[in-house]
Amino acid sequence: MQIRMDEQHQKPKNKYSIIVPTYNEHLNIGLIVYLIFKHLRDADFEIIVVDDGSPDGTQDVVKQLQQVYGEDRILLRARPRKLGLGTAYIHGMKHASGNFVVIMDADLSHHPKYLPSFIRKQLETGADIVTGTRYVKGGGVHGWNLMRKLTSRGANVLAQTLLWPGVSDLTGSFRLYRKSVLEDIISCCVSKGYVFQMEMIVRASRKGYHIEEVPITFVDRVFGSSKLGGSEIVEYLKGLAYLLVTT
Repeated sequence: MQIRMDEQHQKPKNKYSIIVPTYNEHLNIGLIVYLIFKHLRDADFEIIVVDDGSPDGTQDVVKQLQQVYGEDRILLRARPRKLGLGTAYIHGMKHASGNFVVIMDADLSHHPKYLPSFIRKQLETGADIVTGTRYVKGGGVHGWNLMRKLTSRGANVLAQTLLWPGVSDLTGSFRLYRKSVLEDIISCCVSKGYVFQMEMIVRASRKGYHIEEVPITFVDRVFGSSKLGGSEIVEYLKGLAYLLVTT
């Protein structure tokens, strides 16, 4: 009887739903999946690939990966066309069975080797959100030219000065969320594209959620082309102004 009582009082084991939005990532998705399985050997997790109608065969590669790892571990939840990053996370969450959600890029700029550090930090601190940061000791960027480094750093300094979010890296998109927290925050967000990440963390800070940071090194994509352009920079500035007024 004592054993049964002890079992009843044991905390349920955490499960991590890793949402990976993709568009034309057939060269990267196989490696990112392999690395996730390599570095999360002791964790209960699933990978949810939200593909926005990639014409390069990304979905075919994911289906092959399902045959290797199982359809219960790799879920393909495709959409007919590019519909935005924020809606990709919402779409992925509808199919997430974990109590924690990880969001990360498929282009290898977010190395899965950091996932154990994210999980460990959350367990140690009880954080609602753990976010990867390039801008503390131990973090950094590899593969960017000086102009892009200055642009990214300047964008973060500007946002820090105007919004005071309490985190060092607002535009990063490598994060672990408590699922209930992500559902709450995402329902308040209206931004699209790259501004979405900034709005998410600012609104989380305003709501008083516990946020912790883990240093990461961001590596520029090896295969494929970057989807960041002048239009995204303009949208960032518009989004910054919007958050300044509404938060």
